[in-house]
Amino acid sequence: MEVNTLCYLTLTFEICSGQFIEMFPKSEAQNDDVEWNDRTGLNHFALTVNDIDKTFKEFKEKGLPLMSDKPTKGPSETWQFWSHDPDGNYFEVMQFTDKSYQINGHIDK
Repeated sequence: MEVNTLCYLTLTFEICSGQFIEMFPKSEAQNDDVEWNDRTGLNHFALTVNDIDKTFKEFKEKGLPLMSDKPTKGPSETWQFWSHDPDGNYFEVMQFTDKSYQINGHIDK
């Protein structure tokens, strides 16, 4: 019996306190360069905030583009929402939690 095992490595580098560069493997759903979240390579930047709900409310009140109805918890246990600038460059706004991989690291068992 042949077993095909895939191993994905996600790297998080803390450049200085609270500033990270994260690298994720290409998923099967991503293509070379099409829509913003389908491309490989540099995809987006993220801003960290202390109060995700307050920041989301400020974006909404100012009429800034929002990609969801409310912040959501992402796969890294970090609260997030998405927006984009006038040129269509998407960015993530996030708030770390006590369980955030960026704070605690993460290894799948």
